[in-house]
Amino acid sequence: MKKSLDLGNISITWLNGGEFELDGGTMFGPVPKLLWNKKYPSDHDNNIKMLNAPLLIETPLSKVLIDTGLGNKLSDKEIDIFRVTKPWSVVADLAAMGIDREGIDYVILTHCDFDHAGGIVMHSDQGKPELTFPKARHIVQKKEWEDVTHPNSRAAHSYWPHNFTGLEASGLLEIVKGDHEVVPGITVSLTGGHTRGHQIATIAGKKECAVHLGDLLPLHSHFNPLWIMAYDNFPLDIIEQKEKILPFYASQNYWFTFYHDIYMKACQFDSFGSTKATWHD
Repeated sequence: MKKSLDLGNISITWLNGGEFELDGGTMFGPVPKLLWNKKYPSDHDNNIKMLNAPLLIETPLSKVLIDTGLGNKLSDKEIDIFRVTKPWSVVADLAAMGIDREGIDYVILTHCDFDHAGGIVMHSDQGKPELTFPKARHIVQKKEWEDVTHPNSRAAHSYWPHNFTGLEASGLLEIVKGDHEVVPGITVSLTGGHTRGHQIATIAGKKECAVHLGDLLPLHSHFNPLWIMAYDNFPLDIIEQKEKILPFYASQNYWFTFYHDIYMKACQFDSFGSTKATWHD
């Protein structure tokens, strides 16, 4: 049975969206390896282990997912290229909790890179594409969807059309602009930075609160605003956002939740970026 982070009337459970390995240098961009390797160690080939862990948020009224993992559509070549070490099992994880695919009410997409949006569409047992969560409203920022449908040459390598097959036609795509309350207690906000339409989510429980920064804070070791990724499309914007966002939520004792971090699922930071509390499932 999976453990959940209890915020009072809201709980957060992490699902397995597939584990993989990426080059550590790209995950830390301009930061020298001598520094980042102390906080997030690499192997002898410079690869670091990473999760893709969608968050299941259960509120009194709804079941909400943040991001969807790699999905089950990767080719053997893609599995090899991205060094996938554990396959996606989100649907099976939910079933083990007594939740079927139709039981998810909302899917929040922080952004639409393949490692976050790959599970929007899954292959059925017959190998045909179908929406993984056929009754869920899929929440995407307007700027992000514009870039999905009209990607530039850089975005086209990560926004894969088959990850969105049938979504718009289904009527389940909900395009939002800026701040938007998804359900009571869960609000998304546009940040940009990593992608033009990247969004974050705040989760307000009766006892505690959490913030999910997506790829603005992919790992706990990225707390320093200047520690950014080579994957960030707008690095100066992401630095500006982190300088504003991180001190505020840290001072309010919010839990920072992670999608990629193999060492912890959530933590609370002090004002210097050191973890003063961590949560593991």
